[in-house]
Amino acid sequence: MAASAQPSVPPALSAEQAKAVLAEVIKAFGAPENAQRMEEARDNACNDMGKMLQFLLPVATQIQQDVIKAYGFSSDGEGVLKFARLIKSYESQDPEIASMAGKLKAMFLPPMTLPPHGAGTGGVAAS
Repeated sequence: MAASAQPSVPPALSAEQAKAVLAEVIKAFGAPENAQRMEEARDNACNDMGKMLQFLLPVATQIQQDVIKAYGFSSDGEGVLKFARLIKSYESQDPEIASMAGKLKAMFLPPMTLPPHGAGTGGVAAS
């Protein structure tokens, strides 16, 4: 069976190619029309995590899809997930990719403050 007959197989990108695609995705988020779409979605979400998923994530996914489909990823949510997994696989090997991936996530995920590890017992912070 030919590889093209298996749409579930993600494209094989080298670390350098992945870095280039990641840079293009980040650049797409900075494009004026996309920045405005993201800003409107953020305003609609009002810092509510549930609303972030409802409004912001679909816009962020669409922006990524528009870029990565040119590199052989499917133009749906599955393609974005495969791209994210590919980037994740390179993060530990390439600090530049890790930095770029963090920058990308910060564009559409709200900043989250995690409690320090070991602060209290049973996950409840001591006050």
